[in-house]
Amino acid sequence: MQDRVFDVYDSLEKQQIMLAFKGDLSPELIAAILNLVEHKMVGHESDPRMRKRVFNVVMECLQNLFHHNRHVPHGGGHDREACEERQGVVMIACGNNGYSVLTGNSMARTEVDDLKDRLDRLNQYGPEQLRELYQSTLGNGKFTASGGGGLGLIDIARKSGGKLEYGFVPLDGSNTFFSLNVNLTS
Repeated sequence: MQDRVFDVYDSLEKQQIMLAFKGDLSPELIAAILNLVEHKMVGHESDPRMRKRVFNVVMECLQNLFHHNRHVPHGGGHDREACEERQGVVMIACGNNGYSVLTGNSMARTEVDDLKDRLDRLNQYGPEQLRELYQSTLGNGKFTASGGGGLGLIDIARKSGGKLEYGFVPLDGSNTFFSLNVNLTS
C-alpha cells in the first residue's frame, strides 16, 4: 500500500496536478475547494487576470458537478441512500502553457446526445458569438431543469478562449461518465 501512495503522488507530480478531489460535493465543500484554489493560484500565477479566469472556470465546473451529477449505485447494500453517491472528480493542472481544469461526473445516458450537441455548437463559436449567446441567454429569462439559466457552459467556453475537450464513457445501461477538460492559456 505504501508504494501505491507514492505512485499516486509521483503521477500527480509528473502531470503537474496542483489540486485533485474525488467524492461527493456539498455547498460547504465547494466553498472550501474554491478557497483553496484561490490561495494556490496566488502562489502559482502572477497575472491576476489569469487567476480570475481559472477561478471562474473552476467555480462554474464545480457548480456543474454539484447540479448535474447523477446518483450512481455502488456496492451491494439494499438501502438506496447508503449505496448511491454523487461521485465527481475535479483536477487542476498547471503546465508551461497555462492551466487545465478537468472534471468528471455521472450522468443519464439519455442526456448524452443533447450535451454533446451543445458542446459541439459552443466549440464552433468564436469569442464574439459566445459573448452574444451569453447575453441573449442571460436575457431570455428561461431556466433549466436544474434551476440554472444555462449559462455555465457558455461562460466556461468564453473564459477558456479555446475548444472544450470532452468524453463519455458508458458505466451501465442507464449511466455514463462525462469528462470535461478546459484549457486556459495565456
